[in-house]
Amino acid sequence: MDSPGHDGPDLTNGMEKTSTLKHFPPYGSMGGNSTGDTCPTCRGTGRIPRGQADQLVAVISCNDVRLKPRRTKLYVCASMAACVCLCCLILFFLFPRSITLTPVSVLSVMVYFHPDTVNVQVTNLINVTNENFVPVQIVDFNVQSVVADIVLGKSKIFNMTAIPSRSQKSYTIRFDLPISDKGLNSYCKSSSINIHMLFMELQ
Repeated sequence: MDSPGHDGPDLTNGMEKTSTLKHFPPYGSMGGNSTGDTCPTCRGTGRIPRGQADQLVAVISCNDVRLKPRRTKLYVCASMAACVCLCCLILFFLFPRSITLTPVSVLSVMVYFHPDTVNVQVTNLINVTNENFVPVQIVDFNVQSVVADIVLGKSKIFNMTAIPSRSQKSYTIRFDLPISDKGLNSYCKSSSINIHMLFMELQ
């Protein structure tokens, strides 16, 4: 027997729920289905109140696809390969290479006789090749003359020149080689020999 005042189904709660959903539309359903309960925190707007940003905690289910990024290994391997290639390029262009000195010809040789020594002045033409990708400054240039493992003399040139990258230059160098060895000195000053030949190796 129905009680008075309850002749039909109670539609009050249903109407309130429908009006609430219209005022706060559903937001962020996981399965792509927009039907469901409204979020009690943002009330379906997708935004949280400004004053509660430090107080709220986000709860995400373990099977959420956002917690499992795709192609992670591919991105990590690609990044490592790019870093290795960049390091190889930097080493290739900045790795120091040697400077090559190539003798071209001896332009002149002047011999001066002194009471105790014989001074030989040599003018030599050389090519200096820079294989580096950066300019090179030649600070010290040392030259010595060797005859049969005997060092005759040494010469040193300071601040010779600057060579641009990947280029070659020709330079004329004049240096003095005093012969102070007694045996070679006597050989050069000997009057019994018409032509004095002395093979000197420049290093």
